Amino acid sequence: MNDLKQHQLINELKFKAIRSSGAGGQHVNKTSSKIELTFDLEHSLALSEEEKTLLKIKLTSKLTKENVIILFCEETRSQHKNKELAIKRFLHLIKTNLVKPKKRRPTKPSRSSVLKNIEKNKRKSLKKTLRKKPRLD
Repeated sequence: MNDLKQHQLINELKFKAIRSSGAGGQHVNKTSSKIELTFDLEHSLALSEEEKTLLKIKLTSKLTKENVIILFCEETRSQHKNKELAIKRFLHLIKTNLVKPKKRRPTKPSRSSVLKNIEKNKRKSLKKTLRKKPRLD
């Protein structure tokens, strides 16, 4: 993903500052350091239709019904650092899920591996037959 595309994606992001949960004393009650990042996948101009469909398939668990990605970040007490972290996570998420997997070419197992498997199964079979009680016919 090139810098221009990253910049376009970042411009399409929407941020919302929320009060962070957890310990922190009086400071946490009056500052909004938690960041909620939202990205509307459906109406994005930075992504092509092909990329959108690929992301919809791969990110089904992270998308809302309206095809919006929502990420939260409340790691630090600084709103700006949380915003940077959220942007980094978002870009990483998009980059990793836009990679198309290589098509698998089916191959035959080699003759030696087939023979090894047969030998291994024979040894296992022998071991298990030796564990049985002897028959008294």
